[in-house]
Order: sequence, then structure tokens, then C-alpha cells
Amino acid sequence: MNVPGNHLMVGLLGHRDQFLRLVEDAFPRTDIHARGTEIAISGPHAESAARVFSELVLLVADGQVLDPATVRRSIDMVDHDEKPSDLLASEILRSAKGNSVRPKTQGQRRYIEAIRDNVITFGIGPAGTGKSWLAVAMAVQALQRDEVERIILTRPAVEAGERLGFLPGDLMAKIDPYLRPLYDALYDMVDPDGGQRLLERNLVEVAPLAFMRGRTLNASFIILDEAQNATPEQMKMFLTRIGFGSKVVVTGDTSQVDVAGNKSGLADLERVLTGIDGLSWVHLGARDVVRHRIVQDIVNAYDRSSDT
Repeated sequence: MNVPGNHLMVGLLGHRDQFLRLVEDAFPRTDIHARGTEIAISGPHAESAARVFSELVLLVADGQVLDPATVRRSIDMVDHDEKPSDLLASEILRSAKGNSVRPKTQGQRRYIEAIRDNVITFGIGPAGTGKSWLAVAMAVQALQRDEVERIILTRPAVEAGERLGFLPGDLMAKIDPYLRPLYDALYDMVDPDGGQRLLERNLVEVAPLAFMRGRTLNASFIILDEAQNATPEQMKMFLTRIGFGSKVVVTGDTSQVDVAGNKSGLADLERVLTGIDGLSWVHLGARDVVRHRIVQDIVNAYDRSSDT
């Protein structure tokens, strides 16, 4: 195959052809050689390898900087008859550091499309699937577009191993460690100074779930994170707070329930809420893990263990 322009080759092949070797290793008995702007591929999986390179060329031509993780995900997507160039070109926004925030798997794309199209979206899946991070990105995008007037980030403050009463400081100091991941996601999208300004102007509110009781949340983008640790009563309370012009994302991992008695507000909730218009459930899995490869292997190992 011919690559349209020598300027694309360095980004396409990687340092010392590391991306070329990743593709070659993914397809047994396939030989790949690059010379000039031509990539010669031979072997029983030559067609699949060529499709991977064709997709990678489109990504590089679009200005994306490849890394090993992106190349591996592209190989996996092609192996499942998916097109990385269609998926990875859908940018949500630019992060505070100038990085493109976009879905990196088909599951993640279904997730952000569900958020766009529904009033309430439940994102269920293991650690590392980008549930909270993408939800915050969608919230910041909605605020920037004046689609909502504020962002509300909340999660249960569950005593997992430590009792709140024994932690130092006043109430907010005690619950701050539970809310810190939400601050971190926000600061990924807007720099800490910008995030602090949003908090000071009450355009972003970060609070424990218990603080939602008695409120009606209008014109807001509301994210309930770690919802598996909400009790059934808290979940009902939260879902009935939703006012006009609001959008809600509920994220959770049903394999990591810390709530007392294992009585999770997410348990059996999909069956209860099935059929409600404007509400969507998106289930993410091991293929949607975008952290270090070992996280995906760990998730797979737990999945296999639960099936036996």
C-alpha cells in the first residue's frame, strides 16, 4: 500500500518502527516492510494488517498523534470489523492541556451518544472505562454551549474501611477525599484556576449525595458518580430531584459495592426503569478499558472468575 505523503510516515510507523512492529506482532506470520512511502505486507493476514494501516493513515492525516495504546485499540477494532477513523475522529472538546477528549472505543461512543440523546443515562462498567471522565467532559461541553446553567457533581460518601467521624477536620474536610476524583476529572477538562473560578461562581458544584435531598435541580448537568454505593432510598431521592432543562448521568460499577449490607441502589434498577422514554442504559466492558493494558487483563480475569 502507498501512504499519501512522506510527512505521514514517521507518525504512522513510530520511533524505530515500533507501531509497525505492533501491527506485525498482532498478525502471526505476517511480514511488513516500509520503504519510502510504500508499505509492503505479505502473509495470511495481510488484508487485515493493511486495513489497520489504512485506518492509522486516516488518523495521522487528521492530526492525531499515535501512541502504542491507540495502535493496539485500532488493531482490536479492525479485528471486530470496526473503523477506528470513524470513532476516534469524534472530538468532544479540548482539555486544559490542549489534548483532544474523544471516545476511544465503540462502547464509549455509544455512551456519549446516549448522553446527548437522553435526559438520563446510566453508564455501567468496570474501572478504567472512562465513565466519569467522559461524563464530566460532556458536562463541560454543555456548559460551554450554554445548554445548561451549571454542573452538579455528586457521589455517595461511603465509609469503606474508615469512619467519617474519625477523619480530621470539619464536615467538608471529612468528605473531600470522597469527592476528589470528581475534582480531578473537572481539572482535566479546565485547568485548576479555571475550575476554581467555576466553583466560586457556582457554575460547578461538587457535593455528597446526601446534600441533594429536598432540592429541585433545574437547567443543570448532574453527574452521580459511584452510584453502586447509593442505597435504594438515596437513588430514588436523587432521580426525583431532576427538574426542567436538566440532563443526568449516573455512573457505577456493580462489582464494587461498598454500601452497608450490599444493598445497592443500582441493583435491579434497570428492570424497574425499563421502558421509560428519555432514559438509557449503556454497559461498558473490558474492551472499553482505556487505562494501562494490565487493567483490561485484570477486568477480564475477574469476569472469568465470576463465570465459574
